[in-house]
This record gives sequence, C-alpha cells and structure tokens, in this order.
Amino acid sequence: MKKTLLSALLLSFGFMNAQTFVSTTPQNKKVILEEFTGVNCVYCPQGHTIANNIKNANPDNVFLINIHVGNFATPGAGQPDFRTSFGTAIANQSGLTGYPAGTVNRTVFSGLGMATGSTAMGRGNWTNASNQILGQSSYVNVAVQGQINAQTNELTVTVETYYTGSSPVATNKLNVALLQNNTLGPQTGGNMGNNYNHMHRLVHMLTGQWGTDITTTTNGSFNSQSFTYTIPAAYNGIPVEIGELELVAFVTETQQKIISGNGAKPTYTGLTANDAKVKSIESIGQQCVTTLGPKFTLQNMGQNNLTSLPITYTINGGTPQVFNWTGSVSPLSSTQVTLPAVNYNLLASNTVEISIPSDDNNTNNSGTTSFTKAVETQYTNITVKITTDQYGSETTWNIKNSNGTTVASGGPYQDMGAAGTTVQPDVNLTLPNECYTFTINDSFGDGMFSATYGYGGYQVLANGTLISGISGGNFTSSDTKKFGINTNLGIDDFSKDLVKFYPNPSNGIITISLPETAKISISDLSGKVVYAASLTEGESTINLNNLSSGVYLINFAGDTFTKTDKIILK
Repeated sequence: MKKTLLSALLLSFGFMNAQTFVSTTPQNKKVILEEFTGVNCVYCPQGHTIANNIKNANPDNVFLINIHVGNFATPGAGQPDFRTSFGTAIANQSGLTGYPAGTVNRTVFSGLGMATGSTAMGRGNWTNASNQILGQSSYVNVAVQGQINAQTNELTVTVETYYTGSSPVATNKLNVALLQNNTLGPQTGGNMGNNYNHMHRLVHMLTGQWGTDITTTTNGSFNSQSFTYTIPAAYNGIPVEIGELELVAFVTETQQKIISGNGAKPTYTGLTANDAKVKSIESIGQQCVTTLGPKFTLQNMGQNNLTSLPITYTINGGTPQVFNWTGSVSPLSSTQVTLPAVNYNLLASNTVEISIPSDDNNTNNSGTTSFTKAVETQYTNITVKITTDQYGSETTWNIKNSNGTTVASGGPYQDMGAAGTTVQPDVNLTLPNECYTFTINDSFGDGMFSATYGYGGYQVLANGTLISGISGGNFTSSDTKKFGINTNLGIDDFSKDLVKFYPNPSNGIITISLPETAKISISDLSGKVVYAASLTEGESTINLNNLSSGVYLINFAGDTFTKTDKIILK
C-alpha cells in the first residue's frame, strides 16, 4: 500500500483555501459500532438487527463494522471464512466474554460492559451506549472519500480531519476500514440457509492494525492523508464485489477510545458504457414438481443505468424462454430477477441456463446451475418419527405441500431436565400425490445431535420404510428435505427393469442397454458429475478409462423412468 501525507497547522485564512471536504463546524461524535460475530453464532442475527436499527435511526451518524472472529467464526466444512488478520487483536482488547459482542467507539460505559473495565457489551446495551456517544461533542471532525478504478481494482482513499478542539493526547491514530456488503452465505440462527445476507463485513484495514499517526491535534489543526491499495480478487477465497465495498474512517486516542469517524461509498472510474452481468443464479434444492421459476442476480457493471434487457433461459435444454425485464439498476448495483415459471421435464439431474445479450463485455453474459430430482415414494401412508434431545422445547417441525400450505406439524416438546433423549409419539399421515417439504427447526441453533445432551434425530417413513435421505439430526438451526408421493411409480418399474449395464465391476468399457432414449450421468461419492451423455434406445458402449478406480453412482433418466445404481471401476 502506498501512502502520502499532508499535515499542517494552518491559519484560518490559509486553511479555508486548503480545506476540501471536511467540515470546520463543531459536531457531535459519530458512532463506530464494531460488532464481533460469526457464521455459527445463533444469536448473532439478533445482534445484526439491533445494530442495523441503530444505524437506520441515525443513518449519517452511525457506522457499522462487522468483525468475524473467535470460535463461532471458524468455518465448518463448506463454510466461507469471513475472518481477517486484524479481528483477533481488536476483539482481545475489548474484554468480550461471549458472542455477539460489540464496542461503541471502543469506550468503557459504566454498568454496560461484559466485565468491569470492558469496552465489549452484550447486544442489549448497544443502543444505550450509542445514544450516549451521539449526545457528546467531538473535538475532531472526520471525512473520507474513495475512488476505485474498475479496470485495475486500485482504490484511492483520502481522509481529512479538522480539530474544532484540542486532543488530550499529542498524537491520535487514523484508521481506515474496508468493508464488503451483500455477501450471501450461511448463518446459524438466520433462518435463511446459505442465503443469509452478510453486511458491513470487515475485509481489510488500509492503515494496518492500529492506524497511522496524526501528530497535529490542537484546535484548528487540519490533516489530510491519502492511501492507494490494490483490491485483490478475493479474501480467503470469497470473491470481492467492488460495487459492494464501503469505507469507514475513524480517529482514536490510542488503539482504544474512538473519538469520531465517518463513512463513504467509493466512486468508480474505468467502467465501460454498457456491461450487464449474470452475477449469480440462486441455488435450487431438490425438486419433485415440474414447474419452476429460476431466480438470479443481475448486476450492472457499466457506467450507464440499466433499464431493460431480454433474458433467455432454458431448463434441461427445453424450448428457450424470453423474459423482457424492465427496471432501474445503477452502475455497480445489483437486483434479483425472478423469471416466470415454466413447465419442464424433471430428470434425475437438471440444468438451468440463463443468458443476456452480448455487450461491451461478453464474458459475463451467461450462467448455469444444476439441481437434482427429489426422492419419491409410491406410498401415501407417511410416518414422522421424532427423538428429541434434552431440550425438546427447541424442536419444531412441519410438512408443507408445493403451495406452501402446512399439512402437518409438531413441537415444541417438553424439556427433560437431564441429559438424554425422548422418543416422541409417531405422527401418522395419509397424503395425496404431491411434492412435500419437511423442515425441522432447533431454536437454539445446535440441532438434535449432541454428545453432551443426547443423540436425537428425525425420520420420515413411507409404508413403514425410511424414505431415502429424509432423516438426520446433526444440523444447526434447521434442516429441510423434499420428497414426492407418486402412486404411479409402479408403472415405471417395467422400464427400470429393462435398464442393463455390464460388466460391473468394469475395467472402464461398459455396455448399456436402454428401453428408450435416456440421459445418463455418472458421479463420484461426493456428488461431482464426472461423465454425462444422452444415449439412444438399445445398446451403447461408453469408455470410462479416464476415471480413477473406485465406486461411482450411475443415473438414468428417460421419459418414463429414472434409476440410480452403483458401478465399480477397477
């Protein structure tokens, strides 16, 4: 990072000629609320809501910095790593004793801290502390501006400070935080699966761990510092979206006690005139209905406002559909588009493709996502089995049909008062042909599977036999599974029986016999598809010599049948 410094104590006339954008009028302090959080913290979403409410009530005077740190921020398998190299030191000096915790201007508030002399407070005290800060006069005003070159990702930041009073210490510290908004990811307790919207997420401190020096801190002092920083493509493997970045600058007396600060969104240069982007397609869970309306995020990467666009989409290579979208998306902003639902042929493995017209940049004008078919049963008599852990009052569940109507539910149950499990009475249902979603919730966010409190869990059975995959207990705040009831499944059995493949085990050359044209896909045990093809009726030969030895799943999907089996490669 490159830095230039201009710092001087100027006479009033000279300063007014030099000053650019910081106010010279005495102001009250602005709030810098640093929130210590983590994706596995069940009560952290409540903290996020409280902090956002404080900011919404004082939008120009409250600035939030969400710092992912501590055990709750340690990512589990498949989770993003939102931590930074700066978070641990900031958290350690706060004296926090639990999560979520927060500091308001890194100040000690009598009776509000988690411990005596602690700047860290529980979420219930943030509003009180913020109101106290907002009512206090500040001896320094802070203003910040930033600009990003969209071609090079170079960020230039200028921070100005003006002292309307004198600091009690000769040297203050200037800190500049870079934050990213609107990052979708998991969050325990968020009730949004992997689509929780993470805001104000600290990604970097441009001024290092504790800031850079301001050495002229008496009444009338003006200070301007500029920084340049090349923004990487990703932090900890999480892509940077330059249109979602924000800046927060603040002044401290030491590495604690923030006097005041300010925030700003960067401006941008280097944008092409027109550049619409298919930013992402919302993931689609297992399906057992044949009507679907895909959702995706449309981003404007150009300098002109985006107001209309024809969007083409297909499911499983079916007839292309065109949706003429209209709206207003400003440069580097995004909007979610819900495409009209269309009928499609549901296969074992399904693909959605979305594309928009080529423009100044035709490398980001399309996207794809895949989803699988939910398990089906031909039986209508359904049984739900629930075994709760010690805290049965945390457990609730429901079954909803494709219209979102609840057809069955259960819980909360009684707490045991001692470690162990309780088998709850079976719930027996008779359900018609439909697509159903089973959801089980744990209000504390630690699921039903605990070595300390007992191993609880759930099962959904059809005609007394477990529906494949509709069981579990080791989750956080919720677990959702889909299944279909299709009493016509028996019609498919004849076609399934005619599907043959041999030899098995195989050295790589496999002969497949099909009763009709069908798509086949072969996946490893992690679910990754390693081979896909469409084969015609009769016998065909495929070559899998490029695959490693091991066990694979082979899926067949025709018009009248689906079938999954195992195949072993020597």
